[in-house]
Amino acid sequence: MLDYGCGDALDAARVAARTERLYLYDAAPSVRARLEAAFAGVAAITVIDDAGRAALPDGSIDVITVSSVIQYVERDDLPGLLASFRRLLASDGLLVIADVIPPDCRVVDDVRSLLATAARNGFLMAAVVSLGATLLSDYSRFRRRLGLATYDDAQMHAVLAGAGLSAERRERNFGFNPARRTYLARPR
Repeated sequence: MLDYGCGDALDAARVAARTERLYLYDAAPSVRARLEAAFAGVAAITVIDDAGRAALPDGSIDVITVSSVIQYVERDDLPGLLASFRRLLASDGLLVIADVIPPDCRVVDDVRSLLATAARNGFLMAAVVSLGATLLSDYSRFRRRLGLATYDDAQMHAVLAGAGLSAERRERNFGFNPARRTYLARPR
């Protein structure tokens, strides 16, 4: 299994207990360093960088998860990224792309959904503090300036098909925001 754009991968040990090998990939060197330190003693987890991902054999991955990442990928770069996933997937493999933002999804929808999830699960104050910090950070200004990639169903199906993948939209998103979407794709 490959968790692409894994961030701090808080559940990685639990996932690794159910897989033969879990590859964790994050573009940020500082995140990879934290992951390597956190999972140094877990034999089933391997932290990889771009070179490590490129070195994985064709057809060697059964499941690839990509959660809350696609919105940060330049539109022109997405077909190549999906083609690299297609190369890695086993013939019966599964690519899960979660938290895809549709064009009609508003920031207020994200905030409302996050706060509702936080209230249900006992971390409302932490979520409020985190939102406040994000709004005041350079990230917030960067996000406003850069914008996020959004995709409707037809666009996602087209870009996935162009990479040699057939896809279906999952009824419910894997992320906390039900307005966002999850796609399940398999090699054609």
